Amino acid sequence: MPSVLITGASKGIGRAIAVELASRGHRVIATARRPETLADLPVDQRLRLDVTDQDSVDQAIKDAGEIDVLVSNAGATLRAPLESVPLAEVERLYQLNTLGALRVAQGVLPAMRKRGSGRLVFVSSIQGRLVLPIIGSYGSSKWALEAIAEGLAIETGHFGIKVSIVQPGAVSTNGAEQAKVLFADDDPYLPLYHQLGALRGEVITVEEVAAVVADTIERAEPPLRVPAGAPAERALKARKEAPESEPFMLAELDW
Repeated sequence: MPSVLITGASKGIGRAIAVELASRGHRVIATARRPETLADLPVDQRLRLDVTDQDSVDQAIKDAGEIDVLVSNAGATLRAPLESVPLAEVERLYQLNTLGALRVAQGVLPAMRKRGSGRLVFVSSIQGRLVLPIIGSYGSSKWALEAIAEGLAIETGHFGIKVSIVQPGAVSTNGAEQAKVLFADDDPYLPLYHQLGALRGEVITVEEVAAVVADTIERAEPPLRVPAGAPAERALKARKEAPESEPFMLAELDW
């Protein structure tokens, strides 16, 4: 079975992916900034990997040995209006969600290219194809990630490397609850923030996302984009069918 390196495996979707792949017999290399958080995972290796730190990435890839599949999952989110979000916070999201994913991909690609085979699986979001208010900073980092992933698919396909982008909608993790929320007490955008729950829609479990990731890895010819779950399929279908001449919203807002 393939050897799979997972970033951000300490909790949420990344942890569920590690458990699912291990149960299917894959050699799993779970990584996180704090490897002690991986101690109870039933995996082959547990390594420190901070996707924002080049030395950390290089060392983890060296310690992992041969890597057949990269599951790029590490990420974070943020709640703030685009008018006032601190640009340093946006840069932090891009360093983690976007440039961090590319940094690790750059680390594993040379060996995959020489070998003539490999898989890159990027955990994105429906927000890589549509926009939700107040989460625009996060969404923009996922749009950029999807552009990078599609570019990699074009550039590396000639070398036998397959790239997929998994796109969940709302997932039952504590990511939203742990997200930084940056509003002034009298912020004029607070009414939008209070309506985010209506936009999130139906929630799926981390195990459901993990199964989609595992199924994608095991497909001989995986698609480039893979919606994770029926809610994501519906949202992305609606986005595709909507006119491009005006902003798209998943639901009407009282605004």
